[in-house]
Amino acid sequence: MSRQATPKPLPRADDGRLPAPFGQFIVKVHGRCNLACRYCYLYEGPDHTWRDRPAAAAPAVLDRTAHRIAEHAAAHGLRDLALVLHGGEPLLAGADRLAAFADRVRGLAPEDCTVHTTVQTNATLLTGPRVATLARHGIRIGISLDGGRPAHNSRRTDHAGRPSWPAASRGARLLADRHPDAYAGILTVVDPDTDPVEMYESLLELRPPALDLLLPHGNWTNPPPGLPPTGPGRPTPYGDWLVTVFDRWWRTGRRETRIRLFEECVALLLGLPGATESLGLDPVDAIVIETDGAIEQVDSLKSAYDTAAATGLDVFHHTFDDALRHPGVAARRAGADALAATCRACPLLTVCGGGHYAHRYRAENGFANPSVYCADLERLVRHVAARLSDATAGDHR
Repeated sequence: MSRQATPKPLPRADDGRLPAPFGQFIVKVHGRCNLACRYCYLYEGPDHTWRDRPAAAAPAVLDRTAHRIAEHAAAHGLRDLALVLHGGEPLLAGADRLAAFADRVRGLAPEDCTVHTTVQTNATLLTGPRVATLARHGIRIGISLDGGRPAHNSRRTDHAGRPSWPAASRGARLLADRHPDAYAGILTVVDPDTDPVEMYESLLELRPPALDLLLPHGNWTNPPPGLPPTGPGRPTPYGDWLVTVFDRWWRTGRRETRIRLFEECVALLLGLPGATESLGLDPVDAIVIETDGAIEQVDSLKSAYDTAAATGLDVFHHTFDDALRHPGVAARRAGADALAATCRACPLLTVCGGGHYAHRYRAENGFANPSVYCADLERLVRHVAARLSDATAGDHR
């Protein structure tokens, strides 16, 4: 029997527990994009691995991926898993192909495991028939935008330099109007040069059930735009932007939409488990399958250096349990033990969690650093804690 057919047992923690299984499988069904956003860390950043990969995942790659996902679910008794259809722009593969793959994963998964499927798209290719196909096959649709106005999306152009906003806004409104139950939400990268309240309210006009506000993927070697040098008392432009949006969202008196970053921050401050890569100490449960079948760590690592996300594994020769053993994957799942000494000594450790792993990178010493957004995250966490304290005190008056 081959060595691959008899994998060695997974390493156990000191308390005898096995590593937590992967629960989110990000599948690159198409590795190219119909847009050429000028700030894109994936295609304009230091990692060039995408250039040597096929544009679209072949049927054999998708079929093997579906079997590997089902195998992992069965081996670990997963009751739920997240299947994320990604790119590039996944709709370049066609809505029917996305639907067929999602159905294949569901058909192979154990009967008691629910597969939650989402496609992340720039919305420019959303049409009535495509949205109807995705919705009919139980695929929710997440949209990536820079805001809810044409000016916010001026850097999101196609390869000929034409603006993407007319098509993207049409797609977003079509989704909200015809299939709101399939609308997963909007992902937006924070831009401190925009007016935070105006930006937030513009996104509300697109009626998203949830917003993901993400910090740009910068690090100590390649700092995010507009971030001043580190040091005591330095300005916190990203923290200030987030705090302003938080207050607008918090004081409304009703939930206009979910903002995952804020909800996770509140949950962690209350001692509840978190489920975001940007905060907290819970292990990251996501793994990526590229168009050639390569198993990789999450794309955000590609903002650090070329091949940063690579594992040397693929779905044809390796299981996802093999990926759990990979040193890079293990390092990201080591919790406080993987953090810099300054982070481990910080009173905000259990909430901040050292910030996003990719944002800790420095060429001289890798990821053993605080987040490049350390001061901004402290600004946000302390502000949310103060608002939560005020609300709790008000409840007891």
